[in-house]
Amino acid sequence: MRISNNLKRLFGMGLVLILSACDSYLDVNENPNNPEDAPISGLMINGTYESAYNVYRIGDIAANYVQYLASPNQASASDTMEPISNNTAWFRLYNVMTDLVVLVEKAEEQGATHYQGAAQVLIALNLGMGVDIFGDMPFSESFNFETVTPAYDSDSSLYDIIMINLDQGIANLQTSTTASLGSDDFIYGGDVDKWLAFANFLKARFMIHLKDVDGYNASEILSSIDNAFTSNDDNAKVDFFEQSINPWSQVARNNANLVLGGWISEQFIEALDGTSYSTVDPRLPLMVGATDDGEYIGTVNGAGRGDAPEQGARSTLVEGQYYTSPGSPVLIGTFSEMKFIEAEAAFDVNKSRSYQAYLDGIVAHMEMLEVPQEEIDAYLASTEVSMGEGAFTIDDIFKEKWIALFLHPETWNDARRYDYQYKNMTLPANLNPNLNGEYIRRLPYPDSETSRNGNNVPSVTLLDRIFWDTE
Repeated sequence: MRISNNLKRLFGMGLVLILSACDSYLDVNENPNNPEDAPISGLMINGTYESAYNVYRIGDIAANYVQYLASPNQASASDTMEPISNNTAWFRLYNVMTDLVVLVEKAEEQGATHYQGAAQVLIALNLGMGVDIFGDMPFSESFNFETVTPAYDSDSSLYDIIMINLDQGIANLQTSTTASLGSDDFIYGGDVDKWLAFANFLKARFMIHLKDVDGYNASEILSSIDNAFTSNDDNAKVDFFEQSINPWSQVARNNANLVLGGWISEQFIEALDGTSYSTVDPRLPLMVGATDDGEYIGTVNGAGRGDAPEQGARSTLVEGQYYTSPGSPVLIGTFSEMKFIEAEAAFDVNKSRSYQAYLDGIVAHMEMLEVPQEEIDAYLASTEVSMGEGAFTIDDIFKEKWIALFLHPETWNDARRYDYQYKNMTLPANLNPNLNGEYIRRLPYPDSETSRNGNNVPSVTLLDRIFWDTE
């Protein structure tokens, strides 16, 4: 939805909540926001906005790992998979979940079941993003203001909590309510049917992660997809505006002002420019910027700018494109992603459905970027893309999903499940030697958490896997 002047005023309310939101176990003795007295509308503003921003925050962390972006600086920690303390991402996940837990409680007291259901969906989203990058996390003891050293719940048990929240959220969204969502909902503007589709989409997303775990059920995923998105119109997203520009637009703007960031990985460029695959992808010029010479040249992860130190000699994110305009949306979940989930889930049980979903996912992403129809047709005419059901493989799904989820954190989940087997993807130069020549599998716990709750923080390495990331 496009944010109106009315919503800009509401956004100001949300900023107050963002800046003063309760820290839960981060500060048990003081509750500066006193969220028990916060209106559910203000909590909804904050919950929808911050949830979208968390997608950006985690996408920004993962973008180098999956070789969307590369640092212009040689041996940069983000490229070489060194341990980095992601204090901000951890804090923001818990900050918004704290407000969402309060929103669930207040909405239940008021009979505002649609607010309650939407909040439960957003809890599942944020908790899931946290578990997928950190593994075990505090949850069951984190929101009662009784301890600053909560115990950690296992990553697998937290997935049960994610699914419970989604199922309860769906039930509440289908129940009569005393208060309706409206302009305080920055994702769907109060459209409950779209919230129901989004909840079912998230069920499918989290269940596909469990593909190699006991109890996986492809039919359940396909059933959720049948009740999820039907077109790009259902995409879960938050649009930005002049007072609060899209964060990827800010990265592009910063780079133009020589605060370097948003340089494009050579791997991503070569996957679309006809190098790794013979078919040139028409999406490339709509997603990243050309060099000053009008070429598309990436940066090798870990190697830096090398022999091209001048600004404009390498492709970067540039302002004004779909992902990087000031008013561009941050995409939380898309119809295109859902189609690729469907393709993977159906691959072993209904190859025909899988292949059609794969093609539909490509088209949905191209239409979202407004690729001209003749260019869509030409891309699909390639036998490298439309290879036919018999020659169609799981590799084709992961390749096209990797392109369609540009800058989205979900791709790092895919990369680990896929063992980083994207065509021509190689380990970065100057790789962290502690990885023993392997790809990173998780984030370390942030310094803020180890200093505050060190006795409970699990001892992990960057090679230890999240429970669904089986060997």
